[in-house]
Amino acid sequence: MRTLLLIAGLGQIALALASLAAPRILQWRAQTARLEPLTARIFWVYACYILGTNLCLGGLTACAPDLLLDRSVLARCVAGYAALYWGARLVIQFVWFRAACPKGAWYAAADAAFTIGIAFATACYGAVLFDLW
Repeated sequence: MRTLLLIAGLGQIALALASLAAPRILQWRAQTARLEPLTARIFWVYACYILGTNLCLGGLTACAPDLLLDRSVLARCVAGYAALYWGARLVIQFVWFRAACPKGAWYAAADAAFTIGIAFATACYGAVLFDLW
């Protein structure tokens, strides 16, 4: 389980780093320029919070997987949060984003890789939560 968590943590860090290209690839600056200034700022703040969450959760998981396996209440809470966070993101990927995703082989490959990564993180944290209970 420790090895799976290490992989999940490194994967989340890689996802966060790869997502730094999203604003350029998806032309967020031009897209948000059409929004009201407050709405645009809220969008950027939310994007930064998501990036920070992904980095912190990935960093914690990669650097201290034993803390997520120590059967403490905190370990259960963190594993539960992470399983819900990534599980919700997996549902959103299929229900909300899939229809609006740009077309093309590159986007399809990126979408597949991203979806597999989200599913893996969901499964890892879910397995940890199940094992801790």
